[in-house]
Amino acid sequence: MTRESEVLELAREAGFDLAGIAPLRPPQDAARFAQWLEAGHHAGLGYLERNRERILDPRTLLPGGRSLLVVGLAHSRAAVELPGGGRVARYAAGRDYHNVIGKRLRKLARRLAEAGLVAPGSRSRAVVDAGPLLERSHAAEAGIGFLSKAANLLHPRFGPWFFLGELVLEVELVPTGSPPAGSCGTCTACLQACPTGAILEPGLVDARRCISFHTIESRGPVPTELREKIGPWAFGCDVCSEVCPWGRASEDRAATFGTHRAQEAGLVQWLETRDAEQWARWLEGSPLKRPGRAGLARNAAIALGNLPSEEGRRSLLRALTFDPSEVVREAAAWALAHGHGRDAGTRAALERAAARETGDGLRREIADGLDRRG
Repeated sequence: MTRESEVLELAREAGFDLAGIAPLRPPQDAARFAQWLEAGHHAGLGYLERNRERILDPRTLLPGGRSLLVVGLAHSRAAVELPGGGRVARYAAGRDYHNVIGKRLRKLARRLAEAGLVAPGSRSRAVVDAGPLLERSHAAEAGIGFLSKAANLLHPRFGPWFFLGELVLEVELVPTGSPPAGSCGTCTACLQACPTGAILEPGLVDARRCISFHTIESRGPVPTELREKIGPWAFGCDVCSEVCPWGRASEDRAATFGTHRAQEAGLVQWLETRDAEQWARWLEGSPLKRPGRAGLARNAAIALGNLPSEEGRRSLLRALTFDPSEVVREAAAWALAHGHGRDAGTRAALERAAARETGDGLRREIADGLDRRG
């Protein structure tokens, strides 16, 4: 076996479904990434701006780094719906993938050293999603998959349902070559199905309109014009993957990450768990922690407004009165006006909230909501 074959075999033995080798050099999509940033399509995500130069030249990640080992781990499972309604991106239903993949990458790095495939004492750096790396571009160059019109990475067997991870290695390895056969062809299903029109053109996604950005990364209010379009999505969005012909994964991998207990709760519990310590214990080990307590409650409020019920109305009224976060109270006000704005009791509660609130944004949201449903 060649050194490269041994490295890839050890990656599979470490539990990864896919593995490939890319040269450690600026990504093929470097120019497109720079243009994307300049156009503001990153929605002001500061870590992308701060790490721009490192993303554009990954050789800065590890002085002495020579090659990039890219791995993929499948996570396909059935669509995730919360009890009583509300949807969650499939990847977020189980354990946090950062922890799972990170452990496997560290194990793989040890095995490479034990097998003598890297020089004694050489270093490596593991990267899982959050690191400054344009990983889909590097993964495509390593032959892990091909880039879709929704800017996802697709694989003929796993569709878009797999995570990526990388090891920067201080050893020169021959790249694995072309991506597996497949393309989007003339299909535009993802562009047509995106609820908010975030896919501006093939391969170009504007995060400012993306449901996943607003329900995961954003900490502020969701733009009013997008809230109804968010529909039932309380965390992330899978629409572009679900409508993709390549998205019909052939096997269920739910057992790999399990199902976190947070999926057993409904939107009302998401909205009404206000104690910080209780919230942290409840979501320990879950990707759902990413937007923070207020962000997740904000998401629940918007979803409840799009899925009106009497239980949801009562929960939203309590949030409007008692939630310590203005962002959550604003989302609750929108949801009450949107889903229950013609109910006399609800309108009276909104008017009382407008009288006691001091924030201009929240008072304006209440007034606008009452006007829309008047």
